[in-house]
Amino acid sequence: MKIVILNKPYDVLSQFRADEKHQTMADFVNDPDLRLAGRLDMDSEGLVFLTDHGGLNQYITNPENKKFKTYLVQVEGDVTEEALEKLRQGVELKDGMTLPAQAAKVEEPEWLWERNPPVRFRASVPTSWIEISICEGRNRQVRRMSATVGFPVLRLIRTKIGAIDLVQMELKPGETKEIEPLLYPDFQNIPAEEPYRSRSYVKKPGGTGGKPMVRKNKDGSVKKTSGTKRIWQMDDSEKPKRRTNGTTRPNTKAPRGRGRNGR
Repeated sequence: MKIVILNKPYDVLSQFRADEKHQTMADFVNDPDLRLAGRLDMDSEGLVFLTDHGGLNQYITNPENKKFKTYLVQVEGDVTEEALEKLRQGVELKDGMTLPAQAAKVEEPEWLWERNPPVRFRASVPTSWIEISICEGRNRQVRRMSATVGFPVLRLIRTKIGAIDLVQMELKPGETKEIEPLLYPDFQNIPAEEPYRSRSYVKKPGGTGGKPMVRKNKDGSVKKTSGTKRIWQMDDSEKPKRRTNGTTRPNTKAPRGRGRNGR
């Protein structure tokens, strides 16, 4: 398993597909085997994983695995202890109640890099910083949680995923670093990677349910393939027959038009 850490800059899309207006992962990582695990929104910064392991993204975003993701968040207004307590208990969002978060007010850190472009804020309104950790992976979750308790987000930086700490690695925006997974306890229980199966693999009575089928090569050796045979892969003897009651006759009627009298 290969894992590369990237400090994603602001205004960069979490995708490899080229974009006319914005930079993407391809501008910082040139490895066709790597895929993104744990994406960040375009207006968020910080730690993302790039890996060749197909199940890592699901593993770190599944709340049952308790892989906390930590964010440094600048909010509009002087955050209150009451708001922080609401975050710790969980807040009600449109897609349901969140799990309890770890939340604390912190000072602006000395290691913080300048954002380009800088954050826009009103001179008459103070700002404050929160460190918040969650083990869920909902869309824009931290931003929505903070806004729900009355403190809109101005800047959001992911600093940790489990024991992987972006600050300790001293990665600047746009920099990458490959890590050894065996040195981190977070990756010791990741299930073995399984081949991708499409949604069409639905178990049906008498079917394979997406399990590999045994077929033979021309030399007689066993060949395993996943999925159900398509109609064009079947011999004539294997193709399904239409059931009739014995009274079916050929259709000799001329095709009808859309309007009356065939018009």
